[in-house]
Amino acid sequence: MRVIFMGTPDFALAPLAEIFGRGHDVVGVYTRAPKPAGRRGLELTPSPVHAAAERYGLSVFTPKNFRETEAIEQFAALDADVAVVVAYGLILPRPVLEAPQFGCLNLHASLLPRWRGAAPIQRAIMAGDAETGVEVMRMEEGLDTGPIAMVEKLAIGPDMTAGEAHDRLSILGADLIGRALAALERGGLQFRPQDEEGVRYAKKIDKAEARVDFARPAQEVHNLVRGLSPFPGAFFEADFGKGLERVKILRGALAEGAGQPGQILDATPLVACGEGALRLIEVQRAGRGPVSGEEFFRGARLAVGDSLAQTQDAAL
Repeated sequence: MRVIFMGTPDFALAPLAEIFGRGHDVVGVYTRAPKPAGRRGLELTPSPVHAAAERYGLSVFTPKNFRETEAIEQFAALDADVAVVVAYGLILPRPVLEAPQFGCLNLHASLLPRWRGAAPIQRAIMAGDAETGVEVMRMEEGLDTGPIAMVEKLAIGPDMTAGEAHDRLSILGADLIGRALAALERGGLQFRPQDEEGVRYAKKIDKAEARVDFARPAQEVHNLVRGLSPFPGAFFEADFGKGLERVKILRGALAEGAGQPGQILDATPLVACGEGALRLIEVQRAGRGPVSGEEFFRGARLAVGDSLAQTQDAAL
């Protein structure tokens, strides 16, 4: 089939590779324009999908938006059978959605209608969901409102991070979109409308949400840590003798323990929460690499009985 692929981040790499590897004619790849990066922010860095498309020898398009007639006409001129959209990042107007013969298929990382929007993987884990998945839907003008064709579910383990779920869903999604295109090609791809109940929106992660509140139950803190690991990372701020410093918690584990919220209960280190406690398995101090919780405890010269919540409260 003649396919336009539209995607930007790492999550879209496996689906692009699957489509290309199955021998479809990828007539164009749309991705976000290169962004400034590097230490000084002067070097323009292409998106992961952009770099991959160039390795495959595919034509790449990076319009800022589709408000201009020229961008829409360029898209339509590719004469695609279908467009596949995977975490692209731009709003597609009706003329774009209707340009390919079979419309635009979106690979979305949630079990719709739950978690429509920008951060479905993170939101599912932060909410403590037991499962998530990937779905192929036909795109409409609404936000992730289109009918569903195929789904693949993934159980969310009690300690699974967003990064781990992201990688597994990308692989599952690649296989799913490959099968969906095969079904579409033979005329066997069927759609069903989304349920009207159970709609939840996965808004972008706000930086303020990433701050850990040890007064919350340990399970909620654990879900926050998992949902924001590895990026942007749940964090607390503490003073280790040189002023306030941000510390990300990359991995934690629920454990029994009681004390004042934020109090360090042992050298592993185990930190008391509003209910229960969280053991810090892997953390990262500002400007440093990830280390084990025990190494962090020793390096920060903390002591059992110290309170992380007290130093954090001082920063608010």
